[in-house]
Amino acid sequence: MAGKFVITKDRRGEFRFKLVATNGQTIAVSEGYTTKAACMNGIESVRKNAGDATVADETLAAV
Repeated sequence: MAGKFVITKDRRGEFRFKLVATNGQTIAVSEGYTTKAACMNGIESVRKNAGDATVADETLAAV
């Protein structure tokens, strides 16, 4: 079973999605979107861009 995106509506009436792993743990939570269509666009953006995303390790910054 693959992970899934779960869409919810918050107290302010905004749509949000979270990415949930196969073990049920939340991996990521989105910002609030005013429309469900915008929320779906956010999901599609993650699907499209996350696979090729690089890792920027900013913990190695000079002191």
